[in-house]
Amino acid sequence: MQKKEIKKWQDEEALKRYRMIAPLLDEGLDEGKRRQMREEAAEKNGISKRSLYRYEAGYRDNGFEGLRPMSRTKKRMQRLPDNFDEVMEQAMQLKREVPKRSVRQIIKILELEGWVAPGVLKQSTMQRHLYEAGLGKKQMKRYAEKRETSSRRFCRPHRMELLQGDIKYGPDIRTTDGELIKTYLSSLIDDHSRYIVQSEFYDNQRQEIVEDTFHKAVLKAGKFDCAYLDHGVQYTASHLGKACAKLGIRIVHAKPGACQSKGKIEKFHQKVDQFIAEIRVAHVHSVKELNSRWKVFLEQEYQKEAHAGIREYYESYGAKVPACGITPEQEWMRDARGLIFIDVSVVADAFLHRETRKIDEAGCFSFEGARYEASAALANLEAEIAYDPMNTQTIMVYCKGTESVAAHRIEIGAYASKVPPVPMGMTGSIPETSRLLDALEKKYREDHRQMAQVLSFEDYGKEGGQNV
Repeated sequence: MQKKEIKKWQDEEALKRYRMIAPLLDEGLDEGKRRQMREEAAEKNGISKRSLYRYEAGYRDNGFEGLRPMSRTKKRMQRLPDNFDEVMEQAMQLKREVPKRSVRQIIKILELEGWVAPGVLKQSTMQRHLYEAGLGKKQMKRYAEKRETSSRRFCRPHRMELLQGDIKYGPDIRTTDGELIKTYLSSLIDDHSRYIVQSEFYDNQRQEIVEDTFHKAVLKAGKFDCAYLDHGVQYTASHLGKACAKLGIRIVHAKPGACQSKGKIEKFHQKVDQFIAEIRVAHVHSVKELNSRWKVFLEQEYQKEAHAGIREYYESYGAKVPACGITPEQEWMRDARGLIFIDVSVVADAFLHRETRKIDEAGCFSFEGARYEASAALANLEAEIAYDPMNTQTIMVYCKGTESVAAHRIEIGAYASKVPPVPMGMTGSIPETSRLLDALEKKYREDHRQMAQVLSFEDYGKEGGQNV
């Protein structure tokens, strides 16, 4: 397995392991509930509880890096037994008889009954084939979903314990050149205070806008414990998962169709609809202008307006609420929980995208159709590039054994030379003269001096002959 493939495999496995243990990292869980969830996660993923314990310990000790598996080479795929079809028929029958039977139990029964030799069947193989036959963990427990989807009103007791995120279609705007731009609003709302931690319009709905929303939220308000998101492709992207894992932020996805569980941000979107109705008569012509208007509206019409949900929360505990109510901004500011800020460089590094590029002979590489100049000293080397997807003007280049280099996008002029200058580090210092030309000139003078002496001796001999 090549180094690039190994690193990709390690990242994928680490993210897979993080998603397994993410629900178990909630500090609000009691041990009994955590033990039950651990057993369910182990059975669902076809691994032992001991493995989950190991993953949890690795993450608590070393963060996301602690979840990376050790480098290994791919093993040859195990050969299935000749009677595998008959074995699977028995396995499916065992699963139908007792739906709660785990994959481990099914394999044990098959081994005890003599259908297969001990150690031949792997849990992952059995689990995959049962799932393909419609007898996987999820399929067999669908009857429980109706019971589990019964929603209850909930509210976290402190700010930054849980943020809800969502994307909403914004207004269509037309530029001064007549171009029509569709906009999308990406937001994060604090579950306790209903305070909008980050909200901004974009001209696309790619995964990068969600990463940008999370990035700005962490820089603005610090680290939060958990994010509650839907199953949109923007929220299930691996880049977002890895970034949050590195920062110690858990991600929980709402069950499909459980719109009521995201009631707080859906209620906020009703306020957004009011803004969209107003902005349509304001004649804005750019996303920048749209966000400028939105920033003012958000603060004046939402953050500083009394929220009925906050009143309902306190009255449910028998607490008195002022007649004027409590605003999201007031509830955010009065919370006793302190904000946890992370070093800017650490946050920036967590959200960087990383890829591999081959540096050409000119010390340049291509990225998204553009050329970037790194360094001629890195010519013909394979390097890792790290970049912010929202700003690709400058890309950092990392090569083993060398310092990182900031590569800038090249703008080729009318007379740009294709030959790169030799780096200063390769010359040592700026020469004052050409040593080659100086040496040749010295040799030239020496040769001509000797020739002059020879000619002078010949002339002397001729003159002596005339005087004899």
